[in-house]
Amino acid sequence: MKLRILITLYIICLPICLLAQRRQLQEARAIIKSGKNYDQAEKMMIKLLQDSANLDDPRIYDMWLTSVEKQYEQMNEEMYKKHAVDTTKFFNLTQRIFTIGERLDSLDMRPDKKGRVNLSYRTDNARRLVTYRPNLYFGGAYHLRKEQLQTAYDCFEMYLDCDRQPLFTGYDFWKNDPRMATVAYWATYTGYRMGDPVLTLRYAKEARLDTSKLEYTMQYIAQAWKMLKDEDSYVATLQEGFDLFPKSPYFFPRLMDYYMEKGNYAKGLSYAENALQTDSLNELFLLAKSTMLLNLGRYADCLAASERLIRVNDQMAEAYYNAGTACLNIALNFDSRRYKKQIRKMYQKAQPFMESYRQLMPDAKEKWGPSLYRIYFNLNLGRQFDEIDKILKK
Repeated sequence: MKLRILITLYIICLPICLLAQRRQLQEARAIIKSGKNYDQAEKMMIKLLQDSANLDDPRIYDMWLTSVEKQYEQMNEEMYKKHAVDTTKFFNLTQRIFTIGERLDSLDMRPDKKGRVNLSYRTDNARRLVTYRPNLYFGGAYHLRKEQLQTAYDCFEMYLDCDRQPLFTGYDFWKNDPRMATVAYWATYTGYRMGDPVLTLRYAKEARLDTSKLEYTMQYIAQAWKMLKDEDSYVATLQEGFDLFPKSPYFFPRLMDYYMEKGNYAKGLSYAENALQTDSLNELFLLAKSTMLLNLGRYADCLAASERLIRVNDQMAEAYYNAGTACLNIALNFDSRRYKKQIRKMYQKAQPFMESYRQLMPDAKEKWGPSLYRIYFNLNLGRQFDEIDKILKK
């Protein structure tokens, strides 16, 4: 009995609901024709969609899309007349147009009971929305300047995602839109700025197609892999970045840091020597070679590389330190009973290197202090030894 009552109530209410829906659509249509209060028409459609029974009605989405488009066009006209407008609202309208348009298209492409798809809205909607699409890019750039990173990313992603949307079938944006790679770069950059490695990598492959910004794209990719603790991908990206941009201040130092941390000095030396083939006077490459040779225990080669670096730049502190340390290690490896003269000569050679390092790096006492202590002790330089002894005791 209760079920029969409920069914009866449903049958009675259904025409009433449909009548109310039809009335709302008619009122919204009248508002659109009036040329004002377009936002009111939008609110009416949003209210209709709060009823789950209306969620799959394409007519409501079509009217909603029209009401937002009219607001967009109204603001666009104000901007054309150089009147002050709410820029954030304008770009938000652009995003809404695409959100609604894509939702409408998903309903439009649903098959009927016989499995047939009759696209009633797609062609006209796609033609209109394509004209608004550049403002997704400009909106992303606007929000990026405002440091509104998530909104900026959403705009860039929506621009790129159009290529995947059935609504734009046949437009082939990756083939026909030269701006796609640039937008992919800005999406990658925004993801990097957000500190989100997943968003950074999402369009990184496409971003690489913008060769004018490839050096920076590779940096963002490397950082993303590092944040994800994917060591293999991180190092591979650094290696590729170095191969593409050997003079970049980003890739080579981080490769050297990685190989130093892993104790793989031979690999680091190999990269340093390859780098020097591209620029034989590059101070960073020369210092890396000197440092790797020092860690490999090739002290004579390290001394030669360090002296070469000092000739290139006599203000490079670490070059003096490496040279002095190489001399001290050469002296240490001599048989003290047979090669006293050679040992003294190496301490004498080390002295100006370490003193120069001290002058350039006065606060690095933990590095030059013990070294000068050994030098002054072995050269029997009492006054200098006493000074260093006091410093170390402090």
